[in-house]
Formats: sequence, structure tokens, C-alpha cells
Amino acid sequence: MADKNPQKNTPEKTKLNRETLGQALEIFKYIRPYRFYFFLGLILLSISSAIFMVVLYLAGEMVDIAQGVSELDYSLRDIGLILIIIFVLQGVMSFFRIYLFAYTSENGIAAIRKALYSKMITLPIVFYEKNRLGELISRITADVESMYSAFSVTLAEFIRQVIILVVGIIFLAITTPKLSLIMLATFPLIVVIALFFGRHIRRLSRKRQEALGETNTIMNETVTSIRSVKAFTSEEFEGNRYGSAIQKVVNIAMKFARARGFFASFMVTVLSGALFFVIWQGARMVQNDAITAGGLISFVSYTAAIGAAIAGLGNFYAQLLGALGATERVREILNEGGELDNRDHDARLDLKGNIHFNNVQFSYPTREDIPVLKSLNIKIKSGEKVALIGSSGAGKSTVVQLLLRFYEIQGGSITIDGQDIFDYDIKAYRSNFGMVPQEVLLFGGTIRENILYGRPDATEEELIQAAKQSNSWEFISTFPEGLDTIVGERGIKLSGGQRQRIAIARAILKDPAILLLDEATSSLDAESEKVVQEALDNLMEGRTSIIIAHRLSTIKNVDTIFVLEDGKVIEEGNHESLSNIQDGVYNHLVHLSSLS
Repeated sequence: MADKNPQKNTPEKTKLNRETLGQALEIFKYIRPYRFYFFLGLILLSISSAIFMVVLYLAGEMVDIAQGVSELDYSLRDIGLILIIIFVLQGVMSFFRIYLFAYTSENGIAAIRKALYSKMITLPIVFYEKNRLGELISRITADVESMYSAFSVTLAEFIRQVIILVVGIIFLAITTPKLSLIMLATFPLIVVIALFFGRHIRRLSRKRQEALGETNTIMNETVTSIRSVKAFTSEEFEGNRYGSAIQKVVNIAMKFARARGFFASFMVTVLSGALFFVIWQGARMVQNDAITAGGLISFVSYTAAIGAAIAGLGNFYAQLLGALGATERVREILNEGGELDNRDHDARLDLKGNIHFNNVQFSYPTREDIPVLKSLNIKIKSGEKVALIGSSGAGKSTVVQLLLRFYEIQGGSITIDGQDIFDYDIKAYRSNFGMVPQEVLLFGGTIRENILYGRPDATEEELIQAAKQSNSWEFISTFPEGLDTIVGERGIKLSGGQRQRIAIARAILKDPAILLLDEATSSLDAESEKVVQEALDNLMEGRTSIIIAHRLSTIKNVDTIFVLEDGKVIEEGNHESLSNIQDGVYNHLVHLSSLS
């Protein structure tokens, strides 16, 4: 299971300043193609908000008209018609505003998701070893969803509240300056408290997001290792582990809720008290004929709208801060250096397969203090079939992973056809390799799609021929859907041997220059193994082939056997020559396996 330590590179918090805001705005490049729709939505939002303030003004004027003290030359019927027109306009603008923001946010967030996915599949293996899968999935789902909410709802509502606040204050300052001063006396205090609570709420929101990432990790670990869980009867243990993680989410969420609840209750108390105090003062002014009753109603309406805007700003501000944190985590991935970039890659690179490991020294990045390869020297000529054997941890799989350029080496060099492998274009370089691993995980599509994964442009005849050569056709043809049979997630609907043969068919179809086999026949029965081994022998003919051997019976006929121990080659030769070394490691392994 994955390392339980939380990700180290996740920043604890981000302060809102010009630098961080500027960095966050980088994410808007994904919205840029839809900026026309975004700004048109903003214009409609601004007009709609301004019209809303006119409605509040007309509410007071209706009272003054009814009392005969209005300065406007309109009747109640005229005001009613104006309001009907305004409401219809607002309805139309609201529809198009919501549609425009949805169009912008859906397409923009889709672009971000595609960019994230494209980046993640180009990141090196080291990245996935240093980061937890559940947390990465959380970034693609929860963090992007937070950004979607910001683009589609929160940002628009935040701007709406700002417009209402500014227009309302300007109107009150012009019409009723004395009452507006009383109302504004509470404004700075509320803003300061809103900022304080906004930062606190954002921190709790981020902790909740990280705790959710922990639950995703546990879920992923358990599901992908479900066979081990059941074999060790660890259902109760895993249930308790997941339950503890969920309880942690609940505890943080409740702190989050308490903070928001306290903030909301404080705002309601302050705003309600201030509102009724202002109404009381206004009533006294009406009594003294300082303002009209309609003016008081308009003032109270504006005050209520301003108070709601202030309360809303605090909430939306906290949500925008949460979205700002989400953009940080998303940008961390987008700014990672990938193995592939957007430049044109070499269409074809024809390697011959002359491989040379020269004094290679290597340690895995996640455990740099433990050397795995120590001055490893291996020479493989083009077209040779070689085998790597040795005890677990000797470095066999590491050799293959280095050949595929999954890691950088710390010393020495690895060359193919006389050129350092790290100087080749990586996409063109890897296209020369075909691999059949010991543990085959298929994609959850059809058999056809899984075999064509090796070469998507292959013809139907080539596909069927590859299936026959790998001894797959005999079971594929028994399925009602044939090649279009769904294999299920990770190939669960097929047996281990069937999955292995599909992987072999994939490698056969690709026709690679260099073939990597990790005990490719280990899951087959004796009869199938013989047929598939013959197919592999034909496939390996004339191409460089490297076999990681666990059973010595599969490597008797290779050209060279390299015996690895403690990261070095300690014996080298063919089966016959190595078997004649009485005290040799290979000879010892031969006798242990009863191989003659």
C-alpha cells in the first residue's frame, strides 16, 4: 500500500496579494478563448444589478405617489408598467447571463481538465512515487470542481454584490447623507471581521480537502488490492481505517461549519441591529418631515440590500479564496516538468538494438540512500536474446525500467546503437520497445482495443494474426462478441493466462526493435506455454530481446545469460557454459530448479 505520509509539497496556506493573485489569474488562459462570452455575461450582470437598484428606488416612489408627495410626474399605473418591463428585461438578461457564464465555465474547465490529464500522463514515474494517487485524483476532481463553481457562480455573485454595494452607498450618500453615515458606521468593522473569518474559513476548507484526499487514497488502495484484503481477511481493518479517515473529514467539516455559523450569526446580529437602528432614526426623520415615507422605504430597502451584499461578500470571498487555493494545487501539476511536450516529435526512430550499460550506478529517487545498481556493465548485440536472472532485489527489473527511461541514472552511461539513450526523442525512442509484464493489467475496453493499443493503425488481418500467434485466438473465437468482448476493469473478466496472451498479442502486433519480457509465459498452462513460447521465439528472432527470468526453463536457448547479484553482473555466458561452473551461482540455481 501507498506511503501514509501526506504530500510534502502541498503549501499550508496562500496569502492573497498581488503576486499570488497574478499567479492565480494564469488559469484564465484556459478561459481566454471564451472571453467574449464571459465579458458579455459580466455586462448583462452589471446591467441587471443596476436595474435591481432602480426597483428599490421605485418601491419608495410608489408610496410617495400614493401620498401625493412624489416629485416624479408618474402615476401608480405608470410605475407598474415600468416595473413589468424591468422584470421582463431582468428575466431575459438573467437567462442569457447564466447561459453565457455556463458556456464559459464548462468549456474553460473542460480545457483545464484536459490539460491536467494530458500533463499527468506525461509526468515521469518519479512523480507518482512521490505523490499519493488519492490526492492527485482529488486535485482533478474536487479542486477543479471548486474552480468550476468559482467561474460559474461565485465570481458572478461576488461582482453582483460589489455592484449592489457601491451603487447603494452612492445613492444613499446623495439622497440621505445623515442616515447613510449611521449605516456606514458599521461597515469597516464588518469588512475587517469578514476578512478575518474568510482566511480562517479558507484554512479549514483546505484541511477538509486534504482530508478528503486521504479518504480517496484509502479507497483506491483498498479497491486495487481487494484480493489481498480478502485473502488476509482485512475487511474490518480497512473498514476501520476508512472510517477513521472519514471521521477526520467530519471533525474538520464541523469546525468549518461552526466557523461559518458563528460568522453568519454575527453578521445577522450586527446587520439586523444596525438595520433596525437606522429604521428607528428614519422614522424619527419622517415624523419631523425631514424625509418622506417613500424615501424611508427606499432607504430601508437599499440598506437591506447593502447589508445582504456585505454578508454575501464575506461568504463569496471565502469561496473565492478556496478557489484560489485550488488553482495553486492545479497549477502545481500543470507547472511540473513532463517527459513529453507539445513540440513535434520524431515520427520514426529505427533502433538496431545494440545496448551497452557502462558502469551504471542507480538509486531510486524515493530511497536515494540505497544503491540498487553498482557499476553495472552489460553489453547486448543487436538481435541477441539475453536473460537477466538473480534473486529478488538484484536489479533485474531496474535494468528494464532504466532502458525505458523511467528514471535518470546517477553514474555511468546507457547507450543504444552508440548514442546515449537520454539524447533520443523520448516518444520516438520508446516506440521501439515492446513489453510483456508478468502482471498484466488490461484497459477496461474490448479485446480488440487492448491488442490494438500496441499499434492502433493495424489492419484486421494483422490483428487476427497477432492473436493467433499469441495463442489468444482459440479463446477469443469462443466468445460470442469475439474481438469486441469487453474485458472489464483491469481485465478482470479474463483469466490470468488469457490476459497474458492478450499482452503478448499486443507486443507481436507492435513488432518492436527491442522486446522486454518479464516471465511472459508464467501464467500459462503447459500446453499453452509451449505454443506461446514458440510464438515468442519467432517474435524474438532477429530482434534484441531481454528476458527477466524467474524460471530457468524459459532461458535455456538464449544467447547470453547475465546473473545479477547486489546490483552487479557476477556471471555471464550461455546456459551450457554457466552450468559447467561448479561453484557458480547459475549452476546452483540450475540444481535448485532441477533443470538439466
